[in-house]
Amino acid sequence: MHTLDWIVLVASLLFIVVYGLWKGKGSKNIRGYLLADRSMRWHTIAFSIMATQASAITFLSAPGQAYTDGVRFVQFYFGLPIAMVVLCITAVPIYHRLKVYTAYEYLEGRFDLKTRGLAALLFLIQRGLAAGLTIFAPALILSIIFGWNIYITNLIIGVLVISYTASGGTKAVNYTNFHQMGIIMTGMVCAFLVIIFLLPDDISFLEAVKVSGKMGKLNALDFKFDLDNRYNFWSGILGGTFLALSYFGTDQSQVQRYLTGRSVAQSRLGLIFNGLVKIPMQFFILFIGAMVFVFYQFEKPPIFFNSYEIENIKSSPYSKEFQELETGYSDALELKEDKVNQLVSAMRQGNPSLVNEAQTDLKEAQKNANSIRDEAISLMQKNNPLMDPQDTNYVFLAFVTKYLPVGLVGLIIAVIFAASMSSTSSELNALASTTVVDIYKRVIKKEGSDRHYLIASKLATVFWGIYAISLAQYASRLGSLIEAVNILGSLFYGTILGIFLVAFYFKSVRGTATFYAAIVAELAVVYCFIFTDISFLWYNAIGCSGVIIGAIMLNLIIKRER
Repeated sequence: MHTLDWIVLVASLLFIVVYGLWKGKGSKNIRGYLLADRSMRWHTIAFSIMATQASAITFLSAPGQAYTDGVRFVQFYFGLPIAMVVLCITAVPIYHRLKVYTAYEYLEGRFDLKTRGLAALLFLIQRGLAAGLTIFAPALILSIIFGWNIYITNLIIGVLVISYTASGGTKAVNYTNFHQMGIIMTGMVCAFLVIIFLLPDDISFLEAVKVSGKMGKLNALDFKFDLDNRYNFWSGILGGTFLALSYFGTDQSQVQRYLTGRSVAQSRLGLIFNGLVKIPMQFFILFIGAMVFVFYQFEKPPIFFNSYEIENIKSSPYSKEFQELETGYSDALELKEDKVNQLVSAMRQGNPSLVNEAQTDLKEAQKNANSIRDEAISLMQKNNPLMDPQDTNYVFLAFVTKYLPVGLVGLIIAVIFAASMSSTSSELNALASTTVVDIYKRVIKKEGSDRHYLIASKLATVFWGIYAISLAQYASRLGSLIEAVNILGSLFYGTILGIFLVAFYFKSVRGTATFYAAIVAELAVVYCFIFTDISFLWYNAIGCSGVIIGAIMLNLIIKRER
């Protein structure tokens, strides 16, 4: 990176930290520290929610996902607006009326302590692991692209987050998330404009969009019902709704964002705004990846976007064989570029038969290029069996570092840091709240002063921050774990959601039945993950329905026995 890039990056990070420390000062009690005195307006809540959900992995992986698989990943979010409406009707007024600090606090009054403890424990396990991965994933990619030391990068991200999160609590998290979201979207819009500018002079934006569509990258809707298909309309609407209900209704990292609302109306507006904006925002990020794909139809991409593995094999005994594959790949790309130009020419003529013929020829050329690329990946795996054969997460950042002008590279790296920090700060804040309110205050030290619990909350934040950094340092030895984040959440969210839905809607069902049903449902989800190929989005529906059905049945059995 150039000096200007470093200035932009450092200035952005310093602004976030200093602003967080400034806005978070003055929390003198646990209510102010964990709930920001319930003073937040809807726009701060909305952008904090969005920043919490959109980790660095989103902005690194989503463009690469569209590059390789099209924009169909957007269907993942189709259930979000439905979930937002349901939560505004049910969860938000209940949480505000009871004045809870955490979502799990409600469960003890409705059920019993063991059910509250189980839900809190499932959250701590899932979110504790996710916090480490949230730090590790961007650090891994940055270390490979720039040659940075991954341990130092992990440490920098973690320490920056801990500094303002532990000091200012929820208020600092919400305000910094708001501005981090601004940095993130500014960077992505700039990247998009540069991509359009870099297209060949004789290719218009509309023609680029049409080429992307003809090559299957604008596949936003798939109505075919298939349990093994990870992203389609039905998995998005059904599985996505369960996932969003679980995440926004029971995950303390999100619940804590709207618990800070100054009123029920402000919290509802924050959730509704998120439901309306998230899908277009995610489509835009994916669309950037589709445009990067079109750009590389006229500019030769590397045979593999992970530069570390390229350098690795070029210094191995397979170097000559790999270079021959690179030469063949380059020739295949030249042929493919000719076919792309033929397709554009056919579209300009408005001749459907010529367009279809050119499209068929282009897909055949793409298939030939992909075949050579697959051979190269197989050779790299032969050289290094532990390598990750997927380079999706490196596509966008590789493009940024090579083609974006000086200054914008630093801004995009700031986007990655900001996204990682916003998600991690919300996670640490929620982990500390759950640890203190649901475990420490309820089980270990029931009678303590407000100042005592305030200090305990700050110490818990630091503890979970160190835990996340430590996990990130250890994860670097286990290979690529980037794709594990969404799957990890789905392993637990359905079960937690089931507990809450029973609490909200099945008033006759008691705590013991719900507790054991939740354990059985969680085991069923783990079984599906280990022994089946069912898409992870369905884990949420399986876990949730398992808890509800199991709790109702067990409750009837217990009643009969009594």
